[in-house]
Amino acid sequence: MTKNKLHVIKGDRVKVIAGKDKGAVGEIIAVHPESSRVTVSGVNIVKRHLRDTSAQPQGRQTKGGIVSSEAPIHVSNVQLLVKNSDGDEVVTRVGYNRVEVTKRRPDGSEYTGTRSIRIARATGEEI
Repeated sequence: MTKNKLHVIKGDRVKVIAGKDKGAVGEIIAVHPESSRVTVSGVNIVKRHLRDTSAQPQGRQTKGGIVSSEAPIHVSNVQLLVKNSDGDEVVTRVGYNRVEVTKRRPDGSEYTGTRSIRIARATGEEI
């Protein structure tokens, strides 16, 4: 099965555009391309009830109780945030451009190749 290429990557600041946390802004802390989902800090908080494992002889011990953590949301529900020339954050779509770069072979010789870079459609700048 091939992995899906997502328009956002780990570390991007995004705004949630749909769902119960609509309007929330956060940073992507995990990307799951196989299911087209991302985990955003402070968004889609779920509570899990964990059992206390201190009685088990294995090495790891965890304290039981109710633990809050972020759950993944679909990548279509987030939109990338970039800073414009005024310093304000604006939502944008992501585009891709091919640029020519100089690459080096293991034997030391150089050649020109192309590399894909992400650009913000709203500002036209490289992300």
